[in-house]
Amino acid sequence: MSIVELRQYSLHPGTRETLIELFEREFVIGQQAVGITVGGRFRDLDDPDRFVWLRWFPDMAHRRRALEAFYTGPVWRKHRDAANATMVDSDDVLLLRGPGFTPSPGAREVLMTVCHPTDAAAFEVYAARHLGPGHALHCTEHAENDYPLLPVRAGEDARVWFGPAEPPPWPTRRLWLQPVTPWPTA
Repeated sequence: MSIVELRQYSLHPGTRETLIELFEREFVIGQQAVGITVGGRFRDLDDPDRFVWLRWFPDMAHRRRALEAFYTGPVWRKHRDAANATMVDSDDVLLLRGPGFTPSPGAREVLMTVCHPTDAAAFEVYAARHLGPGHALHCTEHAENDYPLLPVRAGEDARVWFGPAEPPPWPTRRLWLQPVTPWPTA
């Protein structure tokens, strides 16, 4: 299991494609160069001003070192103003533990569920009945955020998975997402 950040950005109207193009061209490879695994990147199909993505790390110490390297490095310094100009809010971040998630090649839509169970044992029963390995179940990582320059939502217990499943009986947000086509690398 990895440490996973689920990042959901609210953007200024009409700037999502600008951010996606910049992200795919510069930030994917820039993060990979410092040891960050960049997973699924998505357009929120219900909100044209929302970008959702995941990245992951082997552990918290690796996360801190990789984030320091990226955010003090040349790629971010060169392009941060352009990226930040598209964003209203980039602080909707859940710190999770799980396998990470990248959609299957050719996937047109992905359903992501963010659930806040009130009973951990009951959630385990629900998960055993309704979620399989393909759902890529993630659970809140309760470790302290050791890179405070990038806030994460703390003090909540969440479960996140991908793909259809019977709706759980707890507070839940379901998002239909469109995978971003990876930027050509050659």
